[in-house]
Amino acid sequence: MRLVEVRLLDGPNVYRLEPTVKLEVSVGRRRTWYGSRLPTQQSIVHLGRAAKPADAPPSVRDLGAWVARLHALTGAAAWLVTEGRAASPARAHIPVMLHRTSEPGHWIVAFPWRERERAEAIASAAFRLVELDIALTARPRDARGGSRSLGRAVAAIGDAGTTPPPWIRDADRRVPAVSISGTNGKSTTTRMITHILHAAGRHVGTTTSDGVLFDEVLVEAGDLTGPAGARAVFADPRVEVAVLETARGGIVLKGMGYESNDASVLTNVSADHLDLQGIHTLPELADVKATVTRITRPSGVVVLNAEDPLVAAMARRVKARVCLFALDPDNASVHRHLARGGLASLVIDGRITEAEGVERRPIIAVDEIPVAVFGLARHNVANALAAAAAARALGASISEVANGLGSFQPTADHAPGRLNFYAVGDRLVVVDFAHNEAGVDVVLDVAEGLVGSRRERRGRAFLSIIIGTAGDRPDDSVRGIGRIAAARADEVAIKETLHYLRGRTRESMVGEFHEGIRGAGARRRDVVVYETEALAVRGELTDPGRLASGPLPGVLVIMCHAERDDVVATILDLGGVAVSSLAALGAFRDAARYPGQPSDTDNSPGSEMAGPDEPPPSAIASR
Repeated sequence: MRLVEVRLLDGPNVYRLEPTVKLEVSVGRRRTWYGSRLPTQQSIVHLGRAAKPADAPPSVRDLGAWVARLHALTGAAAWLVTEGRAASPARAHIPVMLHRTSEPGHWIVAFPWRERERAEAIASAAFRLVELDIALTARPRDARGGSRSLGRAVAAIGDAGTTPPPWIRDADRRVPAVSISGTNGKSTTTRMITHILHAAGRHVGTTTSDGVLFDEVLVEAGDLTGPAGARAVFADPRVEVAVLETARGGIVLKGMGYESNDASVLTNVSADHLDLQGIHTLPELADVKATVTRITRPSGVVVLNAEDPLVAAMARRVKARVCLFALDPDNASVHRHLARGGLASLVIDGRITEAEGVERRPIIAVDEIPVAVFGLARHNVANALAAAAAARALGASISEVANGLGSFQPTADHAPGRLNFYAVGDRLVVVDFAHNEAGVDVVLDVAEGLVGSRRERRGRAFLSIIIGTAGDRPDDSVRGIGRIAAARADEVAIKETLHYLRGRTRESMVGEFHEGIRGAGARRRDVVVYETEALAVRGELTDPGRLASGPLPGVLVIMCHAERDDVVATILDLGGVAVSSLAALGAFRDAARYPGQPSDTDNSPGSEMAGPDEPPPSAIASR
């Protein structure tokens, strides 16, 4: 048996809804994981489900038994009495659970902690005692004999520190909170909820992958989607409501920084960040992200995507009321849910609508939501459904939700790096954080909605894409991005993300993209590789021979991750302007899809939202 790691999780996690020690070991020969990302029901490993001790190897059972015995020998479980979970110290038995992983031979021994140094000492000592094959019946060394190793372990545990976990208990949390997780859309949904509540007059603290915000203004930069960001928001005395984007990494590496929330959102689960921290399959990823829903108070609301089977299945594991959201109002799960008097957020007759049992409460037309881009951005319509439900769960009125969604723009101010539009002559540049296959698909849906499908736009418009992602994505995901891009765009370029290679070589990343591009039938010699995102945008818009620098109107999409400010500066340097109004986007769409025909977009819903400094539609649709 080999020790993989001892990790102290500071708050709710996939194993327990409290601070937990994750003691991971490997038994048997070293093997590499292989299998399906979406295994059959019989092969699914549920990370949070405890295994039967009889199913674990003897050494793992002994490890769990030693953890329990060391707590009893040292009185390290006395805190169970103060929390009302044991009648007396003598009855304070620490709950120890064994968990499977899909890593061949890897097992988790999980137990709660309230004293950091003691917990670490117990985990290390338990492994050492199993390694030394000390009998579970042994007693610490004294004048009458016993185990010297066990005696040293007990002494070390007794001398260890008792630093408490830094999580925020319910008794100390003074403001309501909503947690948002998922693979794609969580940042946009977080920003939408924040905007709705702020526009309604609430002072909002927000955590995002860009940093901590107060009332939609960045106050601390950095990826703060973990416990540190949550603690910063809860500690701010100005905050009246907390809106907390919660990423996979924070849950896996630290746990959540607070005991519970009043509402939660799970947007979707798709392939991303797989093969990291022992998570290889989509059900395992769903288990991790679902932590945000499992800590929702019984009096709260859990908002789940009814059109994602892995997400919808979480309804059976939560204690709070469930609100399902779906683009298709005829979704079978939604119908059954409403028939039982349940709550849902749906698109009915072109309007975002709150449904409860047989009641229907229309909120706002999809065409009046700027980030929905006339409904072309279906992923943002889904995000709006989730945001509306979460805002309502936190007390926002129907009119406040409508006002918030109607004023939320696809700009760097409201949704930085998420479907931001810039006009460069009669070309439209779309800057988007798309960083996985699902993200590439949805942003290309929007682009094709503006210029037409590959067959429709042939000879009159173009669609180009600049692809790239971080090096910690598995090979199949990198190839998948290349394949999707080449199958749907007229031209593909690769931008390197050198600061995020994360152990890979440059050649490996570029090679995997080329493999995916070739799989879609594109020619390698047509693909240009750029060293940075900013160079990629400049090159595609200016280098002779590239479609984006040619005479046709069209859309250039960039998967922008590391250099957003530099990319925007480059676009502006080339004469570009930010575009947010539906009128301008509609005019571009009409000119690209129906050249030579007069546009009636100026009368389209939402055209009144064009700002005074917005370029006239002709500036991005001169043809």
